[in-house]
Amino acid sequence: MTETSSVVLHKLKKELEVLESKKGKGTELITLYIPPDKNLNDVMAQMREEYSQASNIKSTRTRKNVLSALEVIMQRLKLIKKVPENGLVLMVGTIPRGIKDKIEVYMIEPPERITTYTYHCDSQFLIEPLKDMLEEKDTYGLLVVDRGEATIGLLKGKRIEVVRRIGSNVPRKHGRGGQSQRRFERLIEIAAHEYFKRVARYASEVFLNTPDLKGVLIGGPGPTKEFFVKEGYLHPEVQKRIIATVDTSYTDDYGIRELVDNASETFKDLEVTKEKNLVQRFMKEVVKDDGLAAYGEQEVKDYLAQGAVDTVLISEDIDSYRITVECSSCGYRGERTVRDLKGYAEACPKCGEDLEVKDYQTTLDELQELADTTGAKVEVISNETEEGQQLKAFGGIAAILRFRPRG
Repeated sequence: MTETSSVVLHKLKKELEVLESKKGKGTELITLYIPPDKNLNDVMAQMREEYSQASNIKSTRTRKNVLSALEVIMQRLKLIKKVPENGLVLMVGTIPRGIKDKIEVYMIEPPERITTYTYHCDSQFLIEPLKDMLEEKDTYGLLVVDRGEATIGLLKGKRIEVVRRIGSNVPRKHGRGGQSQRRFERLIEIAAHEYFKRVARYASEVFLNTPDLKGVLIGGPGPTKEFFVKEGYLHPEVQKRIIATVDTSYTDDYGIRELVDNASETFKDLEVTKEKNLVQRFMKEVVKDDGLAAYGEQEVKDYLAQGAVDTVLISEDIDSYRITVECSSCGYRGERTVRDLKGYAEACPKCGEDLEVKDYQTTLDELQELADTTGAKVEVISNETEEGQQLKAFGGIAAILRFRPRG
């Protein structure tokens, strides 16, 4: 299965939400973080040592469950020929399920390289290192400025955050002549200089205190932004991180968003621009007569089956499941699409007994499998962008087509 980075990260996020809810009755849930360069024989040797020590646990139940978990881990380690390039995370433990407990096993290939070998035994799985990998680490400083006002913002992953708005007290020029005009112009330049110093002080304070700041973009109408950069008003550490000056029509909150839009060439490798371009491409096709766009779960599936889809767009909050249900009394069997798997309950349409969920698949996995058969791509779109909200208006599932089948 070929999955885009957005799909991989979305699935990991959902899996961690499930793992966070798992709790053991004692310190019997084992988590193992294995770096890619770790010798598996050394890991196996430690597991044998842990097994030997676990035999001394006083609680019969905890001892049994820890030993069972270690046995499963050693069995899985024997099957691993090579640790994946980013390492491997193993989570194994007995989870209470009403009358009968069940041992659960999770194997995760992390999106980033594991650097530290960790063995952890507790009443919960250790998921914090994986959650840290999901955090949007790359941050860009944003500043739009002219002589009238300035706005400071941050671009964190896909999210734009306005941090500060700064008003100007620079007087406008007037039509006086002679010495009076020259004196007034000097006062204007002094006021502008003080205003630029104030903007730079606030911006430098924000940017210097932002971890993982990858770069700074300066925007605004006219030549003021270039003057501001050329004169070196910003702190030297911030000044050297300026990666582009970009023309914008505004210097308010809208100007911050405009700066991100107009810097698309600079941000071409960022997910925020990738998503924006995909959704905008879809929207352009929607308004065309016979355009190459489709939306709605069933319509997109139909086009996937015909090999007509280039890219599937799915909103990150689509948490529906395709389930197979069965009645143990009369043998009825059917399929359903439901939003909440945990809360699902339905009476058999034939005999009225409770239906049992025999199998399930997330909508994302179902679409990914259909896409794989024809080489279509699947992209998960964030809810935190304007484009993400546009996609939700189309039901959260859409597609850009390669062609529109006839007949």
